[in-house]
Amino acid sequence: MYRYFLFLTILLLTACQSTVYLMPTPELLRSGQRDPFAANPGQALSPDVQVAYATNRLPAFESGRWPYITLFDRQLRLGFADVRLGGETLSVDELHASSTAAERESAIPLTLVSTDEQAVLSPARGGSLTTEAKAFFDRINEALARSRDPDITLYLHGANNSFYRSSAQAAQYAHFTGRNSVVMLFSWPSAESLLRYAVDVNNARRTVPVFADLLELLAQHTNARYIDVLAYSAGAQILSPALAGLRAKHAGKDEHTLRKRFRLGEIYFAAPDVDFSKFLQDLATYDGMVQHVTLALNPNDATLAFAARHHGVSRAGRPEPGELTAEETRLVQAAFGEMAFDLLLVDPDEIPGLARGAHDFWYRHPWVSTDVLMQLLFQARPSERGLVALEDEHGRRAWTFGPDYPQRAIEAIEQLAEE
Repeated sequence: MYRYFLFLTILLLTACQSTVYLMPTPELLRSGQRDPFAANPGQALSPDVQVAYATNRLPAFESGRWPYITLFDRQLRLGFADVRLGGETLSVDELHASSTAAERESAIPLTLVSTDEQAVLSPARGGSLTTEAKAFFDRINEALARSRDPDITLYLHGANNSFYRSSAQAAQYAHFTGRNSVVMLFSWPSAESLLRYAVDVNNARRTVPVFADLLELLAQHTNARYIDVLAYSAGAQILSPALAGLRAKHAGKDEHTLRKRFRLGEIYFAAPDVDFSKFLQDLATYDGMVQHVTLALNPNDATLAFAARHHGVSRAGRPEPGELTAEETRLVQAAFGEMAFDLLLVDPDEIPGLARGAHDFWYRHPWVSTDVLMQLLFQARPSERGLVALEDEHGRRAWTFGPDYPQRAIEAIEQLAEE
C-alpha cells in the first residue's frame, strides 16, 4: 500500500503532459535562399540536440521524461539535457528536409532522452564555486568557442510547463538557429496544470532571487559576449523583478559599469503574463543596465485575458492603459521616447494564419519565430529586421509585420549577414 501511494504521489508531482512536436518552420528557412544548418560545418546536424539547463525544481529520477518534479527548491541545479527530434528511424536528411519545409508530411515528436546533472549550488555558498560547477561553466565556454553566435540565449518558460516541455521548447529554438547558438533553459517549478495557476504564481515569486543568482553566475563564469533572455508568458513574473532586483542590489554603481559587468543583451518578453504597471515600474529601474528590451504582444491574447481575471489587473502582454496612474502613464511615454525599448504588435488581423487569441505566437507562427531568430542572432533592431513602424497621435512608435514581410525578411537577413 505504501508503494502505491508513493507511486501515485510521484505521478501527481511529475504531472504528465502531452507530447511536444517540432514547431512550424520559420518563414526565413522556407525560402530555400539560406540554410543555417550549413553555416557552421563543425556543428554536424543530428536528431539529438543538447541544451544546458538550470533548475530550482526538486529532482525525481536520475533521467528520463520527468527528471524533476513540480516542487520548489532553493538550490540551483545545473546540467545538460539531450532532446531527440523525431523517432529512431528519422534520418539526418529527412530531418533537414522537414526543418526547411513549409509543410511536413508528418509531425515530428520531441523526446527528452536524458539529463546529466553536473552541479548543485546552495544559496548560502558565498562567492565560491564547487569543482563540479566550474566544470559545468567550462563546458558552456567550450560550446561558445565552437559556436558562430558568441551569445548565450537563456529561455525562461511560462506557466503550465513540465521540465520535459520546456526542454523541448529550448531545444527546438536551438535547432532552428542552425545549431549555431548556445541555449540554456531555466526550468522553474511550474505545477504543470492550468487548474493550479495560483501555485505557479507563488512559485514564480519565490524563484526570483534564484534566477537573479543565475544571471550573476553566467556573467561571472562564462565568456559570452551577451546574455540574451527570452521570457515567455509567466516567465516574465520572474525575469522582470529579477532585473529590477539586480539593479537595486547594485544601486551604488553606474549603468555603464553594470552593462559591462552583466552583459545583458536582448531582453525579449513574449506575451508577458506580468502586471502591466509592475512591468513599467521594473523597466524604469533596469533600462540602462541592459542592451535592449522588446515587448511582443497580441492585443487579443485569450490566455492573458484569463490571467487578467485571476489577478484583477491587466497583463503587460495584453495591457489596458486606462488602468494606469498618471505616473505610470508617464513611464509609458518614457519607454517609447527615452528607453532602449521596442513594442512589437503581433496583430492577428494583419498576419495570415495567426489565430485571433494566440498566446504561443513566438514559436507557433513562422513570421514571428523568424523575427525572434533575427533579433537574438544578430542583436538587430526592428528597422533592420524588415518590420514596419506604426506611430500614434502622440508620436509613440510601435512595430508590426507588413503584408510583404516574407520578402522584407529575406532582404533583411541578407543585409545583416553581409554586415
